[in-house]
Amino acid sequence: MRAVSLVPSLSEAVARTAPGVLVGVTDWCTHPAALDAVRVGGTKNPRVELIASLAPDLVIANEEENRAPDLQALRAAGAEVLVTEVRDVPQAFRELARVLDACGVRARPRWLDEAEETWAALPVPDDRLRAVVPIWRRPWMVLGRDTFAGDVLARLGVTPVHADHPDRYPRVPLEELRECGAELVVLPDEPYRFTADDGPEAFPGLPCALVSGRHLTWYGPSLGEAPRVLGRALRAARR
Repeated sequence: MRAVSLVPSLSEAVARTAPGVLVGVTDWCTHPAALDAVRVGGTKNPRVELIASLAPDLVIANEEENRAPDLQALRAAGAEVLVTEVRDVPQAFRELARVLDACGVRARPRWLDEAEETWAALPVPDDRLRAVVPIWRRPWMVLGRDTFAGDVLARLGVTPVHADHPDRYPRVPLEELRECGAELVVLPDEPYRFTADDGPEAFPGLPCALVSGRHLTWYGPSLGEAPRVLGRALRAARR
């Protein structure tokens, strides 16, 4: 089996479970650190000819992270493309199992079982905080409806203020974000790299939780530790 992954979190899942299967990954596939595969460009601008030259049995993609024209070009070049959709935590586990099965993994990996058990054991939050969750600035963009990261936060007791917005990642003027009634701001370090000096200053008077973007937005082995890592950051911001 030879596979190319255009999704960083799925690259990590395949590399951990089926070493040697991945022959190509994106420039953003940073885990595991020693991942040995050809770099085929970005998630939004993969090098189709290079991918085709690797003669993969499968190209792994995602309907949100990858562009439809690129996937169509890969199919036209003769590649089989598996497109995942991940909008919540349960769907992440189903899609992970589907990807690993397509990569020839016959036994369900222990890390996947343990991650699913961790999420299933979480108590239902007895109180919830309303939060603004930016993912970009210049312009400001936030989590809207029907997102994986929004579901992750909801299961940890944080409801994105814009969870009912018509758009999944709406652009919202900063003044509106400041006046939306949020009790918390959640600032991940990807896709935009928010830091203590780049983000919190825009929301004077509101507690800000700086969180790991990998644990908030990736659906792979990081799911197993995401509740602990994110929960610690959220609790620290609320003190």
